[in-house]
Amino acid sequence: MNAVQLLSARFLRAHRTAWAAVFTAVALTSALLGASALTIGSAALGHAETARYAAADVVVAGDQSTRHTTEQLGGGTETAHAALTERVRLPERTAAVLRAVPGVRDAIADEVFPVRVERGGAPGRTVDGRPWAAARLAPHELTAGRAPRGAGEVVVGAGLGTRVGGRMLVRASAGAGDRGVRAYRVTGTATGPAHLWFAAAEARRLAGRPGSAAAIGVLAEPGVSAAEAHSRVRRALDRAGIRDVAAGRPVRAYTGEGRGAAEHLGAAAARRSTVEMFAAVSGTVLMISVLVIGSLVAQALRQRAPELALLRSVGATPRRIRAVVGREVIRVAAVAALLGAVAAIPAQLALRAWLRSRGVLPEGLVLPAPWWLFPATVLTAGLTVGVARLVVPFARPGESGGAARPGNGRRITGLVLLAGGVGAAGGATLQSGQAAAMAASTAAVTMVVGCALLGPWIAAGALRVLGGPLRRAGGPAGRLAAAASTANAARFGAAITPLVLMTAFAGVQLSAGATVQRAGDLQAERAFRAGFAVTGADAARLGGVPGVAVATDVLHSTVVLAGSDLGTPRLERLPVLGVTPRGLTRTLDPGVTAGNLDALRGRGTVAVGEDRADALGIGPGSAVTLRMGDGAERRLKVAAVYRNALALGDFLFSREELSRHMSSPLPSRVLISPERGVDPAAVRTRIARLAGVRVDSSPPPERLTSEDHRAGAALSLVAVASIGALTAVTVLTTLALITTGRRGEFALLRRVGAGRGQLRWMLRAEAAAVTLTGLTVGAAVALVPLTAFSLTAADTLPYLPAPHLAAIAAATTLTAFAGVLLPGRASLRARA
Repeated sequence: MNAVQLLSARFLRAHRTAWAAVFTAVALTSALLGASALTIGSAALGHAETARYAAADVVVAGDQSTRHTTEQLGGGTETAHAALTERVRLPERTAAVLRAVPGVRDAIADEVFPVRVERGGAPGRTVDGRPWAAARLAPHELTAGRAPRGAGEVVVGAGLGTRVGGRMLVRASAGAGDRGVRAYRVTGTATGPAHLWFAAAEARRLAGRPGSAAAIGVLAEPGVSAAEAHSRVRRALDRAGIRDVAAGRPVRAYTGEGRGAAEHLGAAAARRSTVEMFAAVSGTVLMISVLVIGSLVAQALRQRAPELALLRSVGATPRRIRAVVGREVIRVAAVAALLGAVAAIPAQLALRAWLRSRGVLPEGLVLPAPWWLFPATVLTAGLTVGVARLVVPFARPGESGGAARPGNGRRITGLVLLAGGVGAAGGATLQSGQAAAMAASTAAVTMVVGCALLGPWIAAGALRVLGGPLRRAGGPAGRLAAAASTANAARFGAAITPLVLMTAFAGVQLSAGATVQRAGDLQAERAFRAGFAVTGADAARLGGVPGVAVATDVLHSTVVLAGSDLGTPRLERLPVLGVTPRGLTRTLDPGVTAGNLDALRGRGTVAVGEDRADALGIGPGSAVTLRMGDGAERRLKVAAVYRNALALGDFLFSREELSRHMSSPLPSRVLISPERGVDPAAVRTRIARLAGVRVDSSPPPERLTSEDHRAGAALSLVAVASIGALTAVTVLTTLALITTGRRGEFALLRRVGAGRGQLRWMLRAEAAAVTLTGLTVGAAVALVPLTAFSLTAADTLPYLPAPHLAAIAAATTLTAFAGVLLPGRASLRARA
């Protein structure tokens, strides 16, 4: 065993308490990175569940994504992708082309459209309607009766409780061109979900999309493999020049696990957002782990300053000392990282279940976890060990025992990072939505790292402010606390840094979403004018009810806005509303600031939110190009500009304009404004008597929330919990190391006459000073990016709910006091 190995082994045994803090931080970092890596890998391998087309060898469907390509300054191009949430349809002739392909037994055109089953006066139930021929694609079989043959016949799936020979009242969507209810005779019952199966011609009529199909399932001849069938189908589609109906792009042919993409349209968007969000979380954890582990290593070495100085005095070179410390760190970190890698597996399983319960992961999304994915935690463990080893030289263990005074290089670097954080906060003002939130978060982390480097100077400044009150109000214990803290500003700064990190990071993550949510809620309350809401009907049906002045259909969909940032293509998917324009301000007032909503009734028009209009440089009479939910690119004339965009979305369409691009054009609800002077209760009673409707006398305001916002809110909780746990451990261990390392100081104070009670009060005063400084600096760091983001995104000052604010303050205070007082009690028990 050489000298380095010998010294490393001896030091490791002699300083177990100091290295326990590093062990804990490395284990937690490894677990967090491992869980994120497993989530990213599982999402990257994820696919939509295949149920509706399980028996099909190949499924032909539209391309459920849109692309935007820009040219780069240095040459070449870059393309951005975004998933589409409405079904991209195929031309009807596609089925005939596929039936002529050698090896194809049959090609079955499928339709999926919403219908409402009505039961007397009870509220109706909305189910999927499909052509009976498509039942072969699952396959579903008859359990009784026969297949439908005419327009007035239907087969029912399981769970609808109707016998063969009975009659069923069915109301189709308004997009089908049949606004009334129709009676169908049940000719059979079938296995599978609660679908209604119609004859082919009737299904096409009810779908309301003549000349097109939702998807086509291909059944291959016996002996023809799915791969061979796919190859032949792809060649046939290319030769025939089949393009989708909306955007005219080549259609897709799916086989194997890919067939589910034609069923669950939201799976692709969820996969992509999950990968992107957890990649961002992993980057943040990695950045903070460098700060945390570096701080703990430096603090552990600071306690051993006399020991390392002794080694220097007997001839050990700085390089040899760094090698000894580096070997210690690797030995500690390797075991801790492997332990964290094992803990990452159950952590990822619990995280995935929580995300699914929050709706971030839709039910149709399958996230596989093959055995070869789990060794990824070993790679993240190795990365964590590398981080721990990387920070050793920056702790300067070979220079004056690690107790060197901070130099100008550190001060300049800290100031540069603070300036960079302020610049990133300014960049948030040029962004919107999730991009602005990410810029604010990046600014906060950058400023925290700058504060960590400037810790000794921040501590010195804080002590100048707090020293006087401590001395005056604290008596002898306060004077001791002020003197002890002033004597070692570096130690005080090391204690402040993790508190600043905890306060600032939690504040930014929680306040950014809460600010936008609160501003949107206030706008929604201001915009909502309806007396009540109705589901199970449309405005055309309810507008003729006596006493109804205005009935407004409300449809929900999405559009995609293409743009670029410094040459980088960007596709932003935004939630939008489709409404009945007539009398809109009586039920839902967007707050028009320019233009006129009457122009929204014309085809090819749209109303635009005020902030979005300013960003795009458009106004009434201008044109804006949008990609609708089904991929169709539309150049629309701006009819009006309105202010309540946080509640109602950035783009507002007429019902007719939006429904043409929706898979299910049924309104989510109808907003009703009674005539003036008419008793609203009487109007509600008349509407409640209609078949299949449900009246909500106290409806919530109309409030749009994007999928990215919901996912971002869930991700913020994950990030706050993850980073909060890491920083809480850091606060506890850092303060515990500092307090434990002061045993000699406590003993000296005891010898010169200080009592244990005075020393306990001294520690409490120090803990209060550390907590107050950490909370103040953390709040200041958080306010800079938050103010920029809040003024840009919500035109308001930052907002944080009182429970969240109290939780941050309580967690910071309790952690700081526990880190000081618990080890302090043990140190004070020792005899002077």
